[in-house]
Amino acid sequence: MITIITNKILGKDSTSSKRADGRASDELRPFKIEAGVLERADGSAYLELGGNKVMVAVYGPRELHIRRLMQPDRAVLRCRYNMAPFSVDDRKRPGPDRRSVEISKITSEALMPAVFLEKFPRSTIDVFIEVLEAEGGTRCAGITAASVALADAGVPMRDLVVACAAGKSEGEVVLDLSEAEDKDGEADVPVAIMPRTGEVTLLQSDGNLTPEEFEKTLNLAIEGCMKLSEAQKEAIIKRYGD
Repeated sequence: MITIITNKILGKDSTSSKRADGRASDELRPFKIEAGVLERADGSAYLELGGNKVMVAVYGPRELHIRRLMQPDRAVLRCRYNMAPFSVDDRKRPGPDRRSVEISKITSEALMPAVFLEKFPRSTIDVFIEVLEAEGGTRCAGITAASVALADAGVPMRDLVVACAAGKSEGEVVLDLSEAEDKDGEADVPVAIMPRTGEVTLLQSDGNLTPEEFEKTLNLAIEGCMKLSEAQKEAIIKRYGD
């Protein structure tokens, strides 16, 4: 877990250019978040971000029966990220693959700093992330939805974790890359933060960026996280506010 190294935010002049889908360079795709969408899970959430549709279910904290995984002083947070076979144009082979295993691991690592795991020794909290439709940025969408589902389950948390990506496409730094921009672009930088403290729980970079471009990309991703963070809080308030 690291702390944000810069707090500069891009100015509004970044909206001057339009992308293939009509968005400005600092504009998110349309999004919505709902909490408590599954009756049989302890906590759940549903998120749409552009063409992404993600469902998350949380079970626990509950007793962990696998002794070799058990931690005597804390709970184990287990995440399972899965893309449905019908989530992409070319039917995906069912079951876990190398990419889903990697994303499951980084999702768990991104969420752990926010959860009071020490309150539940010898227990497990299981997070199941199902991507129903995919259109670029599913790992960030999964982390954002999973955090809401954990809160819906009543799991004690220091803060919600929210994730967003920025990158470089056609020579320009842009927020929330679409699937086409992700595949054909020059760089992708997924970021997850805890908004109240500014702590970064996930930071990856794929592609080539100058130091100035990286700083600009990081700031833009953080700006996107803050916008999504408001939607997270609204989803929880809508679920429990009345």
